[in-house]
Amino acid sequence: MIKLSSPNIGKVSLLVAILTWLALLFVDITRIFGLLNQLESGVAPEFSYVLEIMFFIMVYIFYNYSIAQNERNEFLNLIWRGASTGLLALGVSLLIRAFYFLLGDSRLATDLLLRNFFYHVNFALITLFLISCTLLWKRLILYQKTKKVVQQWQAFEILLLISMFFIFFNKNSLDYSFLFGLVFITIFSISLSINLKWIPYLTFKEKWKSILFLFIILVCASYLFLQLISYSDAKQILVNLTDNLFLIGLFAFVFVYSLFSFLVTLFNLPTSSVFEQKLVEAINFQRLSQSIKPGQNETQVLDILIDSSMSASYADAGWLELKNEADTPTIIHKRFIEKEELAKVYKLINDSKPFSQFDWKKTDNDNKVFQGKLNHPLYHSALMIPLVVNQDTIGRLFLTKEVKDGFNKEMVNIISTFVGQACISVENYRLLNEAIKNERYKEELKIAQRVQRSLLPDTLHHDGSFDICGFSVAADEVGGDYYETQPIGEHTFALIIGDVSGKGTSAAFNMSQMKGIFHSLVQLHPSPKEFLTKANKALSQCLEKNHFITTSYFNLNTEKKEITYSRAGHCPTLYYNKEKQTCDYLSIDGLGLGIIRTQLFENYVFEKTFHYQSGDVLVLFTDGIVEAKDDKGVEFGYERLKNVLKNCADLDTEKIQNKIIEEVYRFIGKNSIADDDYTLMVIKFK
Repeated sequence: MIKLSSPNIGKVSLLVAILTWLALLFVDITRIFGLLNQLESGVAPEFSYVLEIMFFIMVYIFYNYSIAQNERNEFLNLIWRGASTGLLALGVSLLIRAFYFLLGDSRLATDLLLRNFFYHVNFALITLFLISCTLLWKRLILYQKTKKVVQQWQAFEILLLISMFFIFFNKNSLDYSFLFGLVFITIFSISLSINLKWIPYLTFKEKWKSILFLFIILVCASYLFLQLISYSDAKQILVNLTDNLFLIGLFAFVFVYSLFSFLVTLFNLPTSSVFEQKLVEAINFQRLSQSIKPGQNETQVLDILIDSSMSASYADAGWLELKNEADTPTIIHKRFIEKEELAKVYKLINDSKPFSQFDWKKTDNDNKVFQGKLNHPLYHSALMIPLVVNQDTIGRLFLTKEVKDGFNKEMVNIISTFVGQACISVENYRLLNEAIKNERYKEELKIAQRVQRSLLPDTLHHDGSFDICGFSVAADEVGGDYYETQPIGEHTFALIIGDVSGKGTSAAFNMSQMKGIFHSLVQLHPSPKEFLTKANKALSQCLEKNHFITTSYFNLNTEKKEITYSRAGHCPTLYYNKEKQTCDYLSIDGLGLGIIRTQLFENYVFEKTFHYQSGDVLVLFTDGIVEAKDDKGVEFGYERLKNVLKNCADLDTEKIQNKIIEEVYRFIGKNSIADDDYTLMVIKFK
């Protein structure tokens, strides 16, 4: 049996749109030819109206499919697509105007067939520009989906569909009914244009770019609109296609939304609303860290968890399911949903994919997130994240929304971070109470060590242009050293290494706070200096007064072979230059996080950039390495570390790492006990 492949909607709709435009051009040229030669063409004007509407619909389907399939739907890419389409339409229009200017008063300049051919070209490009911008604005309007906004947009689409067929009613005449319809569409456009929740997610640099792109769109829309109006009274245009309520209505919507976006982005430049939102998330993370105290139960941390998660995701309902002492799942902490309705939705979720694939007994549930659509009259999307403590699934967090695909990537990431910290807090609570009751302090520290180790990454993100490996061992059962990597673009990676003041459990808690802040702020793609400044502000509300954190933060761009970094009181980074055969420490000043807890901190943070070549090596480490002492109290020191790297720089990353650790342990002696954490990260560029 032959299996036919499903057609590509985008290609099919584009082909049909082109054929429809050609048919429209042919029909209108035929009618014009008949009028010029006083012949009866036999083609009614309604036939052109039908082809015009078909062209609108095919272009709408094409752009709707194209935008939905495009993986690069970041805000700036969407706005640039609209601006580039506008520039294309504007450029072609200006070229046509220049062409006629060069023709002057020649006979060709007065040829009606040529004039109407170019008119159809302008009509097609204006249509492409308006429909593409409309659907791009749709993506921006529906970025933060709510039931009300989705319903508003659906009503607007129905209104646009009706306006397409209005041409059969008013026969392309600008009468009072046309003006009434235009006013109605404009009012609807204004009501939709207040949905600008995507703007706060732009960085300062992205806001400037978006202002430029929006200005281009406004200029293109204004010029093309004036050109379109000029066609109304043009005697050379024998078949008018542009006195159309659908096109004029789209002009109103595109211009109004572009203007609102332009003004809001411009006035939003001095603000830091994105950071404020991320700071709230970081504070919620810190609240989860400090919510457990001896003698209390788990209710407080779970209560904070569900409230923080619903706030971050704009969920319409949510609840927690937790195993009781009999190991039976029980629903607790429900929000904005009645008991009877909850039972129905709960059963529907458990019977639907991918939620039905969940298994309580699996040990890797801490890395899983379940989200999907629901076939429910009220709730249309759901998110479920397991709560895992010490590889044992103790419960599940459920969130539902009244719109489809209601949970975007940023929401899922921050909620996963909340759940991870809540699980750590719950485990620490259970371990602490067990230690108090049974006086089993050593056992508590061993389990806390596993929790602390789980905060360090199992794998370090990288691409084919460099290799990386990491090593960390705590002096006590738990430590305060932290390192991690995170991709922040197609060719860019964020690298961080840090050392929390103090030792033991308190250092591990502060380390978990640093991890949460890293995961929250790295989504903003900050520069190293911006990251340290914002991290200091967030940590200032978390750390005790006598605690601080030293750290180094790097932005690694593998396409430009460029590294930008800042240091906050941390050990200088060791860098080996393959070409020069030299090994030196990267010198840059910086003050530890939490030492100065005011805006003055920014004056003590600096940033540098350098380029690397193939074979170069970067070694990030904590002070435990260079301050390791032998039995005589002599430190291993920076110079020894430099010599070790110089002698083994031609090896791969794991061998370089092993060689450094071996030399440290050989120096302090086999029977010596480390008095600080040893942490190391080695990067070698291919």
